[in-house]
Amino acid sequence: MSKLNPIIAEVTERIRERSRASRAAYLARIDAAAGRGPHRARLSCGNLAHGFAACGPADKDALRGTASPNIGIVTAYNDMLSAHQPFERFPFLIKNAARGVGATAQVAGGVPAMCDGVTQGREGMELSLFSRDVIALSTAVALSHDMFDAALYLGICDKIVPGLMIGALSFGHLPAIFVPGGPMPSGIPNDEKSRVRQRYAEGKATREELLEAEAASYHAPGTCTFYGTANSNQMLMEIMGLHLPGASFVNPNTPLRDAFTAEAARRAAAITALGDDYRPIGRIVDERAIVNGVIGLHATGGSTNHLLHIIAIAAAAGIVLRLEDFDALSSVVPLLARVYPNGSADVNHFHAAGGIAFLIGELLDAGLLHGDVETVAGPGLARYRVEARLDEAGGLAYAPAAVVSADTAVLRPAADPFRRDGGLRVLRGNLGTGAIKISAVPDDRQLIEAPCRIFSEQVEVKQAFERGELDRDVIVVVRFQGPQANGMPELHQLTPTLGVLQKRGHRVALVTDGRMSGASGQVPAAIHVSPEAADGGPLARLRDGDVVRLDAGAGTLEALVDAETFAAREIVSADLAAHHSGMGRELFDLFRRAAGPATRGASAFDATIV
Repeated sequence: MSKLNPIIAEVTERIRERSRASRAAYLARIDAAAGRGPHRARLSCGNLAHGFAACGPADKDALRGTASPNIGIVTAYNDMLSAHQPFERFPFLIKNAARGVGATAQVAGGVPAMCDGVTQGREGMELSLFSRDVIALSTAVALSHDMFDAALYLGICDKIVPGLMIGALSFGHLPAIFVPGGPMPSGIPNDEKSRVRQRYAEGKATREELLEAEAASYHAPGTCTFYGTANSNQMLMEIMGLHLPGASFVNPNTPLRDAFTAEAARRAAAITALGDDYRPIGRIVDERAIVNGVIGLHATGGSTNHLLHIIAIAAAAGIVLRLEDFDALSSVVPLLARVYPNGSADVNHFHAAGGIAFLIGELLDAGLLHGDVETVAGPGLARYRVEARLDEAGGLAYAPAAVVSADTAVLRPAADPFRRDGGLRVLRGNLGTGAIKISAVPDDRQLIEAPCRIFSEQVEVKQAFERGELDRDVIVVVRFQGPQANGMPELHQLTPTLGVLQKRGHRVALVTDGRMSGASGQVPAAIHVSPEAADGGPLARLRDGDVVRLDAGAGTLEALVDAETFAAREIVSADLAAHHSGMGRELFDLFRRAAGPATRGASAFDATIV
């Protein structure tokens, strides 16, 4: 392992100094919780009897005492989501494995898990981002019974893992291991799926043809195989040391996946305060782990949604992470992976090429990761440079990971990356602060200057496209899409439309205070622009026809309008009433009113954590 890159060391120290007071307060809080001893011992007889009433005799006997660990299972199981359906079997596997080491396990509670793939472009998508905070709250409710010495978190998709993380960190004195379900096997090639989507956007493919392609892509239990937010979550948990080594991308319902699940239970039992290797999550997730997570995001071209989620996760641990930290780290972290939508491969191909073990090894050897972190597997991130396999008894075993990529079209060494930087940029200018992911954007498209066309609804863009009104150089502005306006939905449905315009040779870009999907790709998109239009942000002063300049290289986002003229303009408002009721949206008014800006994670906990 090489000496740590000085920029990474500098950014980490800057975060540490900025967070000194809030981190100290957080650690004091979790240390106080840990210092009160085994929690079940404090329950009254009636409390405890309620807690084990439904257990079998052997588990009841174990739970009467305080010498054996009890593991709480917080699960996002449902059988509509392909990624979460495999979790149905996990509690059985976990309980059996726990009993085998003299521990017990109970399902502490469930958390909601919605699929952005189902709700894209629908009213339900306006609940999506805030479902993260609901999941954090649900996690807290599940653990509030105070029956547990450690917890296992069963979650995998977009808001679910960040929500579970925020909830787990509020119980930071408990050891925590995240237990993924794995990706579905590969379906049709991603390039083929993308071609059908674009043909459909142009009216050249029927709905039946599109549905056939989508069904051939999303076809089995497991996570979707493109590198969106769900699979970025799995990378993040592993590079932050919260998975067992190698756990991220093993397919569901296989002997190796089951071995990982059972071993997670055994490891959770081994790292409680009852033993001599206590590893609470609040201590594992420190400034170095957070920086490692950001580095992993850059090195793999991960989801832009993590510009929100990692900030919110850090805040839950008393750590103040800012967009400029992402920007500074991006300048020194090379892009080592190309996985769809940043390439044609999927995560199964990435895993077969060497996966996260190879990635971590390359980054450690190049001095681009903090190797001296604590993890659930033990001290040091070098423990994750291994390949998992089954031993003769069907248990989990490890061998040293390959030191050469099996497919350099998918995964490259740090000495020969796809890009010399991570491809995420912070944008600033008279339109506010935003971000852009350029890892898949062609070099000649990273500066776009064109008249803008302004919309307040995603569907209006498609309608204008169908009328031929966008068949030119244009910067499409979709405003009133921030957390306070309508919950900050993903605008994934814009991707095929804008992609068609770009393929026709037009110079196009998107500017929005909303989100793009974790699957955003080749069209330049300035996203998360803050302050948002609904909060009086500069996008509310923009007018149709204003020339906008988006320069990813310079990190600028500007309306080329005289400053005095721009400042004197009336701030436009929008009637958002239709977005505040129906499909449960009326229940989320509290979240919209409490939401902080995108630059601080767009969280309803904005004022209560850091």
